[in-house]
Amino acid sequence: MVKEIERVGLPAVQICAIVPIALTVGANRIVRAVAIPHPTGNPKLEKNEEVELRKKLLRAALRGLTERIQEQTVFKQEDLSSEAGKEK
Repeated sequence: MVKEIERVGLPAVQICAIVPIALTVGANRIVRAVAIPHPTGNPKLEKNEEVELRKKLLRAALRGLTERIQEQTVFKQEDLSSEAGKEK
């Protein structure tokens, strides 16, 4: 789905737990999710910790939308830094 959205000119970020699959299908901007059953959260965390986790994921996704990339790029929520072609 992400590739089709980008095909019409809109940047899109895929949040997924299994990054190799996203790379294989050709997603250009990828954010590593938390886990397969809970991609955008962690029910074991306290509420305020989970809110912070979700904010980090969202910030990483927003950064992925705004950054120009030349090749497939994986953005991590931990550091929010980026370097094209490598996990960020």
